[in-house]
Amino acid sequence: MRSRLRFAIILPWFVALFLATVFSIAQERPIVLKASTVLDGKGKVHHSTIIVVEGGRIARVGGTAPQGAVTYDLSRLTVLPGWIDAHVHPDWHFDATGKLAGENEPKEKTALAAAANSWKMLAGGFTTVQSLGSPLDNDLRDAIERRGLPGPRILTSLDPIFGRGDSTGTPDELRALVQKHVQDGADVIKIFASGSIREGGKPTLSQDQLNAICDEAKKVGLRTVVHAYGPSVRMASIAGCTEVEHGLYATDDDLHFLAEHGTYFDPQAGLVIQNYLDNKSHYLGIGNYTETAFDTMTKVLPAFQELFRHAIAMRGLKVIFGTDAVAGAHGHNAEEFLYRVQTCGQDPMAALVSANSLAAEALGLQDRAGSIAPGLDADIIALDGDPLKDITAVRRVVFVMKGGKVFVNLPVGTGKP
Repeated sequence: MRSRLRFAIILPWFVALFLATVFSIAQERPIVLKASTVLDGKGKVHHSTIIVVEGGRIARVGGTAPQGAVTYDLSRLTVLPGWIDAHVHPDWHFDATGKLAGENEPKEKTALAAAANSWKMLAGGFTTVQSLGSPLDNDLRDAIERRGLPGPRILTSLDPIFGRGDSTGTPDELRALVQKHVQDGADVIKIFASGSIREGGKPTLSQDQLNAICDEAKKVGLRTVVHAYGPSVRMASIAGCTEVEHGLYATDDDLHFLAEHGTYFDPQAGLVIQNYLDNKSHYLGIGNYTETAFDTMTKVLPAFQELFRHAIAMRGLKVIFGTDAVAGAHGHNAEEFLYRVQTCGQDPMAALVSANSLAAEALGLQDRAGSIAPGLDADIIALDGDPLKDITAVRRVVFVMKGGKVFVNLPVGTGKP
């Protein structure tokens, strides 16, 4: 039974690897994507055009097709840039007992689960994700970038920096910790400036400590992403940090402060909390996942959604797309669009742009991803339906290209209803 299960888990990767190899042989020639509707990732819609891909990048949009090109007819679909999820946890999964896997699990099992979750996210239309974070991400990122493992481009913080009040460290010690992350290969610094919402979300770092971490990260050219609630939201922006996650208990004044200082904001509208609630039996009894914690999450879900409504109404605030996908949510990341549009009233185009060009800008990838434009990586997806008219179309990803390689090419009508 166990060997059968392992085969069932590993088979999709081998199939995807085989298909990627076959497609890469064909794709030595230029590729043409024929499209009737293209959302460019920046808020514009183009009709009846082609996208020419050469060498893994978008060569041009429009014009005539080059001779001898490999052509994909996407004219019955909506074409747009691959999505970017600014907050995921690929190695979170449920173990063989059905419970949230812990630190004592053999690393090879965790790595296999992370690879499977990465494939699910890519197949779901996410060609770039930011993992916040795990030391195993280093190997996963390398396997995807250099060894052909099917998965999204991964940016990782590796281990986060946890705030634990006065015991966290002096500013100089925290600066040294940032330097250690640089040496270990981190792409971004993840900072816990507040406790878990399940424990009240109180601040765990002082202003001086936050200042030291974010300043040192700037000096070495790394962005900073801060898990923050209440007072820590404004503190992170004062410190010059790049991005604030979650943000519950922030006031409108706090949100205005973020907007004035150009701090990116990544609130969640529903997926992560609802995923916890739907998978309660898998989490309950592990760490701080207690009955009280689940009562808290049930109560704060409407508050998160109200915060999201205030955030998208705040003029100038850069609200990006991040799901905080944990065990049970990978491959379902696009459900967050439904919470944002249907529950919280965000304009569908704004929601999509938050996961395209705006997210790319926040992650420093605007010259590589997030838009359909010449010179950018050919990270392109297609949906069976029009998400501007029916946001549930985001569930029906039937074509996925990443870096000019096609990983998903399904017949129309095979996506989820």
